[in-house]
Amino acid sequence: MNDDIRIGIIGLGCRGMALLGDVMLPQGVRVAAVCDMYEDRRDQAADMVTGAGQADPFRTADYHEILKRDDIDAVVVTAAWEAHIKVACDAMQAGKYVGIEAGGAYSVEDCWKLVAVKEETGSECMLLENCCYGRDELMVMNMVRQGLFGEVVHCQGGYRHDLRAEVAGGRENRHYRFMNYLDRNCENYPTHELGPIANVLGINRGNRMLSLTSTASKAAGLHEYLLREKGEDYDATNMNFQQGDIVTTVIKCAHGETISLTLDTTLPRFYSRGFHVQGTKGMYMEDNRSIFIDGKDNSYDFKWKEQWNNVDRYYDEYDHPIWKEYIKEGIKGQHDGIDWLVFKAFFNAVRAKTSVPIDVYDAAAWMSITPLSEQSISTGSMPVAIPDFTNGAWMRRKQWEP
Repeated sequence: MNDDIRIGIIGLGCRGMALLGDVMLPQGVRVAAVCDMYEDRRDQAADMVTGAGQADPFRTADYHEILKRDDIDAVVVTAAWEAHIKVACDAMQAGKYVGIEAGGAYSVEDCWKLVAVKEETGSECMLLENCCYGRDELMVMNMVRQGLFGEVVHCQGGYRHDLRAEVAGGRENRHYRFMNYLDRNCENYPTHELGPIANVLGINRGNRMLSLTSTASKAAGLHEYLLREKGEDYDATNMNFQQGDIVTTVIKCAHGETISLTLDTTLPRFYSRGFHVQGTKGMYMEDNRSIFIDGKDNSYDFKWKEQWNNVDRYYDEYDHPIWKEYIKEGIKGQHDGIDWLVFKAFFNAVRAKTSVPIDVYDAAAWMSITPLSEQSISTGSMPVAIPDFTNGAWMRRKQWEP
């Protein structure tokens, strides 16, 4: 058991409980406090902590009580999206390391506040974007940096995940997505796809995002799902959900690259993040697990099926060192092991009292896509400028390392 750091967990819904049992307790940190507005969730989390052989944690419905404690080194925020930035700012002001789960912001002003509080306090806040630690995402970044894709021109990504059951049952299951889908229309979950793309393109580290346009389709998927599953007498069946079924966001970067993001969560489909990187010498496509290197894969032009599903051929030479070591040690946890890696990076920073790898400037830039997309959609897909949250420092910040 590593007793060197003690953490508090704020928010114990589905994601928080999963991470507690699957990652945090197995990594050996001391879970000293748990917080949720619902008592049953607090009790369930405390039982998990004591069941792992640790002392009964402090329990509270008020996260400020955790921030006052001297025995807490860091907090992990897995609460509803709307709480992330406020709790993170309060925690930084209390001198704690902060890890916040993925999600979009509610205003650009909140993103600026996140940066301002970090700069005022010197406290560290990490966006726990697990997809930045995906095996293929890190290998592609590695290949891009070695020049195999030439000059990168375009990237694509998406959060393509059938969430109809989760959204439709949000009130019964106390899940925040229901109200968000009812009242907002935006790219509401941009960081899963944008994080790895930002690392490939050097966003905030030699490059930056300049502007975006967003377009939303009509909202029909949830109505049809609710009609089928709960019937026309269920009140939510005929509610006017604002969230478009498909939201397409196009971003222009300072060095001329384009990024296309797709939110697709209320229609039937298989899961995909649609990670796609295309350059002058090669490309990667997640959806058919393909890499195409000019001069190497061209021989398959008339046998196009042989181009598909060839990523495994590249692991031996281009797998990122983190994954080479991880595979030797044994992959752990859910989501193909990426939860384990992102939390390991956060806890290591807390132990060493060093800067976190995905910092507030990354968090602000990536999370700002949500309110900016909302603005663009509301004005008929007009272009919207993306702020430079680094205030010019993007031109000299070092490249990202996991």
